Amino acid sequence: MTGGAGPSRAAIVAEARSWVGTPYRHQASLKGVGCDCLGLVRGVWRALIGPEPETAPAYTPDWAEAGGTETLAEAAARHMTAVDPADALPGDVLLVRWRPGLPAKHAVILIGPDRFVHAQDGASVAEGHLGPWWRARVTHGFAFPGVTGPGLEPAGEPGGAA
Repeated sequence: MTGGAGPSRAAIVAEARSWVGTPYRHQASLKGVGCDCLGLVRGVWRALIGPEPETAPAYTPDWAEAGGTETLAEAAARHMTAVDPADALPGDVLLVRWRPGLPAKHAVILIGPDRFVHAQDGASVAEGHLGPWWRARVTHGFAFPGVTGPGLEPAGEPGGAA
């Protein structure tokens, strides 16, 4: 990215989709080789914004359960703009908690009102449907810094009907 403007929503969506098929690899962030959900967001950041703003520390698969803090949300808040998940637009990042009482530890990138791209253990990076199961688990929303361009329409109310 050059100049002061941030990436367009269309560019974020296109870059996220270009990762589809990348194998899941814990802590990795290399398109076509391997990534986890954080690695996908990091890779989109590098492609459209530039160098990562901080180095991600090493983390185990159970890091959120072991720590009990909103580490992922806190890191996102340091470098991205918080958005209400109900108002999230294509190109925004949503954080998901797997079970009540646990911190959010999964990140997805919206690509449409009811669609996202994510990396999940046991599968390659893929598109998914933001249906009721996912919506009920969304905890936070974030926009990449300086994001520009129109979105399609908001993703909808977390926990609401699809």
